[in-house]
Amino acid sequence: MDIREMNKNVIEDFRKNGGRVGGAMAGAPLLLLTTVGAKSGQARVNPLAYLTDGDRYVIIASYAGSPTNPPWFHNLLAHPRVTVEVGKEKFQADATVLAEPERTRLYRKMASILPTFDEYQKKTTRTIPVIALKRA
Repeated sequence: MDIREMNKNVIEDFRKNGGRVGGAMAGAPLLLLTTVGAKSGQARVNPLAYLTDGDRYVIIASYAGSPTNPPWFHNLLAHPRVTVEVGKEKFQADATVLAEPERTRLYRKMASILPTFDEYQKKTTRTIPVIALKRA
């Protein structure tokens, strides 16, 4: 199964079960991020792990340690107003790419919750972006 098919199944599962999913993502804090395509202008939905920091949701553009940022990150830079789905709630949010030292603090916090993020950082030489989503 390719990543698009897997994401499609996770998104369907998430929406059908009020934000809960099974399989490899079971138990992980998960949200759905809808961005507007930088070139296409079309809505793009991605399931992403998150953590909270005060009133913000924090996501990480790890792309599983790929040498490049994920496509959704480029969309978010072009159109920082996004739609977030958490549990049964859906709302608009403004995305901000975090600078140091906040980026590292929150990346480490995520890695303490989901250790695979440590592996992602080891796989790439790029600085993996950390993004805060604040309700609009």
